[in-house]
Amino acid sequence: MLSMIVACLVLMKKYNIKVTNIPQLAEQITGGMLTIAVGIIIFSVVKSFALVFPPAVVFAICGYLMPDYWSALAINIVSVWLSLFAPYFLGRFTGAGIMDSMKTRFKAVKKLDDFKGANETTMTFAIKLSGIIPSDLSSLLFGAINVSFKNYIIGAGLGMVPLAIVYTAFGVALKNVGEKPWVVAIPVAIIVVFVFIASLITKRVVAKTKLQQTEENK
Repeated sequence: MLSMIVACLVLMKKYNIKVTNIPQLAEQITGGMLTIAVGIIIFSVVKSFALVFPPAVVFAICGYLMPDYWSALAINIVSVWLSLFAPYFLGRFTGAGIMDSMKTRFKAVKKLDDFKGANETTMTFAIKLSGIIPSDLSSLLFGAINVSFKNYIIGAGLGMVPLAIVYTAFGVALKNVGEKPWVVAIPVAIIVVFVFIASLITKRVVAKTKLQQTEENK
C-alpha cells in the first residue's frame, strides 16, 4: 500500500497530473483507450493485495477517463471479477488463523461475527454491498474461513456490480463539473440512496441471522 502511494505521488509530480488535465494526459498515452483499459484492469488486480484500497476510486477514475459510460462500466465489471480471486485464495493459503490477526488490526473485521450462521452467498453479498469491511480485506477473510468459492464468487460479484454502476456514473459526471457543476449532484444523490439501501439490507441480514441462531439455541 505504501509503495502504491509513493508511486502515485511520484507520477503525479513528474507528469503534472491534475484533475483538470487528466483528459489531455489520457490522449497522450501510447495505445490510447486500450492501454488505459488494460492498465486499469491490471491495477485492480494488483491493488487487491493492498487489502484497504477502495475499489470505488478505481471505478470513478475509469468512468472519468473512458470516452463513454458503457465502455467504462464494462472495464470496471471485468476488473471486479478478476480482483476477487487473488485475496480469496491468499486467505485460503494463510488459513483461519489470520482472522485473529485481522481483528486486532481492523475493527471492522469484528463485524463479520454478526453474519455467522448466515447463508454464505447472502453473507458475502451483504458485506460487499454495504462496504462495512474493505472489499479486498473481506475477500481475504472469506477465503480464510473457508467460504465456498462458488457461493463467494456469486455473492461478491452481485454485491460489487451495483458499486461499479454507481461510481462509474460518478466518474463520468466529473467530466462536466466545470461547465455544469450541478451534474455531479445526480450521482452523489444516487450514492446516498444506495448506501441507505445497502445499510437496510445488511441490518436485515444480521437480524435474520441472529433470530435463526436464537431459535436454534432454544
